[in-house]
Amino acid sequence: MRKSWWLALSCIIVAAIGAGLFASCLSAGDWTSAFQIESDELASVGRNPYLILEPGYVLVLEGEGGQLTITVLNEIKKVDGVETRVVEERETKNGKLTEIARNYFAISTRTNDVFYFGEDVDMYKDGKVVNHDGTWLSGVNGSKYGLMMPGRPLLRSRYYQEVAPNIAMDRATIVSMSETVKTPAGEFKNCLKVEETSPLTRFTTEYKYYAPGIGMVSDGTMKLVKIVKGRP
Repeated sequence: MRKSWWLALSCIIVAAIGAGLFASCLSAGDWTSAFQIESDELASVGRNPYLILEPGYVLVLEGEGGQLTITVLNEIKKVDGVETRVVEERETKNGKLTEIARNYFAISTRTNDVFYFGEDVDMYKDGKVVNHDGTWLSGVNGSKYGLMMPGRPLLRSRYYQEVAPNIAMDRATIVSMSETVKTPAGEFKNCLKVEETSPLTRFTTEYKYYAPGIGMVSDGTMKLVKIVKGRP
């Protein structure tokens, strides 16, 4: 059965000195936190210019003793009524496993927007799982899906990637669309530079870079070292 999610864009009320004026949802400073989509326009396989959801596609980043391996698995999981693609992120530090996250994404066949429906997280210490911090699923305990990557990014656009109150509230701002990034895997031009912040960690800012046709090529100190192509 077709399920509609007609969600109004969230607005931030801005008080003007001496006048009770309201800012529109498109005013500077707002982060979009709700999105208008139909569940039947979402697919578990697809190719956003900056985030590829094709089973077998792998990106490996390394830096300062750390390694991040991102693998698009040949696996789906239904979250909030939507069949999502499972993307595993496996992190190590100095050769020791620190985290495995199973992320759940779906792509709009209409816009190529990639939506983020949650993640299951295992945090490791000395080879054992010690907690599941950061785990959340859309539709559970007030959490809802966010936008991981727009199909047509706009400079200075702002949006929530995760909407899980008190757990994960990452938000993104596209600060550049013309970066050149040099990595061990090659030099990439016209990259997106994305600034990530969260109201839960107010003094932390991270920057990630995404190359067209590839995906994430830089995350903090880690740079892309290897690409494994998925299925055609």
